[in-house]
Amino acid sequence: MKRNNFLLLSVIGIFTLMTGCKSQEPVQTDAGTETQAGEQTIELTVWGAEEDEALLQEIFASFKERYRGEADFQITYQAQSESNCKDVLLGDLENGADVFAFADDQVAALAAAGALDPIEDDAGIRSENLSAAVDAASVEDVLYAYPLTADNGYFLYYNKSYFSEDDIKSLNRMTEIAALAEREVVMDWSSAWYVYSFFGNTGLEVGLNEDGITNYCTWNSTDGPIRGVDVAQAMSEIAASPGFASRTDTEFIAGVEDGSVIAGVSGVWNAVAVEQAWGANAGAARLPAYTCAGKEVQMASFSGCKLIGVNAYSKHPDWAARLAEWITSEENQTLRFAMRGQGPSNINAANSLEVQSSPAISALLAQSEFSQIQRIGGNFWDPVTEFATNIAMGNPSHKAGQAQLDSMVERVTAR
Repeated sequence: MKRNNFLLLSVIGIFTLMTGCKSQEPVQTDAGTETQAGEQTIELTVWGAEEDEALLQEIFASFKERYRGEADFQITYQAQSESNCKDVLLGDLENGADVFAFADDQVAALAAAGALDPIEDDAGIRSENLSAAVDAASVEDVLYAYPLTADNGYFLYYNKSYFSEDDIKSLNRMTEIAALAEREVVMDWSSAWYVYSFFGNTGLEVGLNEDGITNYCTWNSTDGPIRGVDVAQAMSEIAASPGFASRTDTEFIAGVEDGSVIAGVSGVWNAVAVEQAWGANAGAARLPAYTCAGKEVQMASFSGCKLIGVNAYSKHPDWAARLAEWITSEENQTLRFAMRGQGPSNINAANSLEVQSSPAISALLAQSEFSQIQRIGGNFWDPVTEFATNIAMGNPSHKAGQAQLDSMVERVTAR
């Protein structure tokens, strides 16, 4: 009997040792790899604007501190333009970023492609953000992304030492003043996003058809008080002024800093750089009017929001969602405004004294009366860019204005 007891105790002891050894090995789970201390290693890749790197690294640090002890986070930042995030992501969805920033006009396509899942328990997001931003992040009232900013539009920056409050009401007057000062007023005509401003309040139309893919466009219309050729002619006259130049956003800031640019059309993302360069002379206002067919036409603008998406194919969807919520929280939208000058979509952050006192945000709000939310099919961008670039260069193609407009519209509306 004693021998049997001894054998039984020996077996129990060996089993106990084996169990104890096994508990020290890392365990692979759906959420990640557990470390020796029991923490999971969570690897997340985040895509954001190149200019946002310092901001995002600070946000990542606070996220890791907030969830310290729950996991070992390895968060990788990669620069990716918000404007073409959709195309890059859908090119390799399963290996794309877990969390990514993108412009709101891409949300429908991303949702349709299965890149975004509907956000569960969205009541808090809806109640904490501006209704326009929630709408921009939704498809048929279903929320697919986290609102980040409500400032994706453009307006006029100007140097007060050159222009009066009356001068900035007319783009043609501003280019005359700039020419006399041997300086420039600039706008990016290589971007169809900005070119919309000349057509938006003329009665000529562009937009998305019911299929959600193709466009309608009447920018080549030969009827009405303002025809397509009238807009083209007005743009040609502006381009011919030595006080005007078509420059990209990067070139705009370079000109502001070296003194060659005294006004330009851009957005809140350049507010800090403009204020640093011009100091007390930094001004911001709604877009001016321009002379077209003998009339003063108020320039229009596209508007929209920046959003944060969570890849439906993320290996760590729960943690990716928590990081997206953290990036778009009231605290971090306030930090984004402080570091990058971008207008919050969060209601509390947007109503803060600091945001309400911003000249750039005030200008954006003034321009909002003449803005349209951007809902355009992909065929819009290249034809409009080519049309405006040709005009900015003085029409080296020597093609008649109506022929240029007809060709552009044909491509914009192609099925």
